[in-house]
Amino acid sequence: MEMITERFYYRVDRRKISLLKFTFDAYEGVAVVTTLDAAKGVVVLAVAPGCREMVRGIMADLGRRFLIEKRDGPMGSAHVGDDAHQTPIY
Repeated sequence: MEMITERFYYRVDRRKISLLKFTFDAYEGVAVVTTLDAAKGVVVLAVAPGCREMVRGIMADLGRRFLIEKRDGPMGSAHVGDDAHQTPIY
């Protein structure tokens, strides 16, 4: 059976990347945060199947405390909406 992770790209306050990683570490199995460009604060979240809404809620809550901007892709422009990039897990 193939499981699909969704990839959500964000630009965040670069000083808060470790906080973001620690937050998702605490929600074991929900999402994995990978830094793509530390200087620009570009990260990607690989979201486990069925966890999309939980991740949205966590990101919305954190977004009240520091900059979190949804992106189209790793170098894409700011994005508002529900699109996500999907990657199969084998």
